[in-house]
Amino acid sequence: MGLRERKKRETVERITGAALALFVERGFDAVTIAEVAEAADVAVNTVYHHFRVKEDLVLPPDEASAGRLAGIVRQRAPGVSAAGAVLAHLRGEIRRRERTIGLTPGFGRVLPMMLAAPTLAARLRDLGEQMVGELTEVLFEETGADRADPVPGLVSAQIGWVHSLLYAEIGKRTVAGEQPDDIAKAAEDLLDAVEGLLGARVLTYATRKGT
Repeated sequence: MGLRERKKRETVERITGAALALFVERGFDAVTIAEVAEAADVAVNTVYHHFRVKEDLVLPPDEASAGRLAGIVRQRAPGVSAAGAVLAHLRGEIRRRERTIGLTPGFGRVLPMMLAAPTLAARLRDLGEQMVGELTEVLFEETGADRADPVPGLVSAQIGWVHSLLYAEIGKRTVAGEQPDDIAKAAEDLLDAVEGLLGARVLTYATRKGT
């Protein structure tokens, strides 16, 4: 990473850190962009340069992307199904304790703030629907299914449900004050249980051909 990129990353991290601290302390709606800029010691225009809207400070588009599930499925290896790719990816994120899955220190304070803010809660709901929609398009493209076929949408909905269920479980345990290692173990156990319940049609659908 070059000097310019490193400084950009440091500025973004300073802004998001200051913003989250203020949002958790006072609530998302009670904090202005000007206050975030002051706390981060940057200009208001600098905040808007990196974050298009206030909600992006909590849910950055590069992390909270509507293309998340579709991207995971597009990158799967030969012999791997759509559901198999997502399940394996989620397990990897859990084991690495990644921020995208909510397994980071302090998330237990951030999540209630997010759910208490109507615009953030709505964005989370919309994001889940958009993920399923984009994944459905990928499955139609890759399977060549007729547009009247309900199966790609149904498989996408099942995968989206697993994704949402996992986030809800991690969030619930985080808010309850459980330790990250215990949460991660429970999350992996949940995925194992879900995989055992999903039918073979879902688990093998859109298996990528090749060796």
